[in-house]
Amino acid sequence: MLPLKPASKMLHPIHVSTSNIEYNAKDNKFEVICTVFTDDFEAALVKQYHAKTDLNKAEMHTAMDALIKEYIATNLKLSADNAPVRLSYLGFEINREATDIYLESDKLPQVKKVDVDASLLYNLFEDQINIVHIIVNGVRKSEKVNYPEKRVEQLF
Repeated sequence: MLPLKPASKMLHPIHVSTSNIEYNAKDNKFEVICTVFTDDFEAALVKQYHAKTDLNKAEMHTAMDALIKEYIATNLKLSADNAPVRLSYLGFEINREATDIYLESDKLPQVKKVDVDASLLYNLFEDQINIVHIIVNGVRKSEKVNYPEKRVEQLF
């Protein structure tokens, strides 16, 4: 027998996020899109900041931007060729049951080594999986990181 709850209210059995980190050689910048389940992300923000959250309400968008910017700065760190990369928060949007978070770096010279520390939702789930895709010069390298591990290192 199937549950009678609407699909949007059903709990998903897996706790996963993805971070797509692509070096755009034309602009000499990293472009980053992090994707997380919206319900999990809201719960992580509540737990971290003890604030009311609703990523779907337009009137709360500015307040959510501030929380997301701080959360991502704490839980996603990037370095290229052993130098820290500053990521600027561009915004977020809801994509069905997921939230996409957009970031970009300042201009950087061509990179050969990329290090990522990804701990998205680690403050919420001990079975969290973060999948990190790094793309440089059209070459994509992906790695799955299981809680509590967070480090990804790729050479290009």
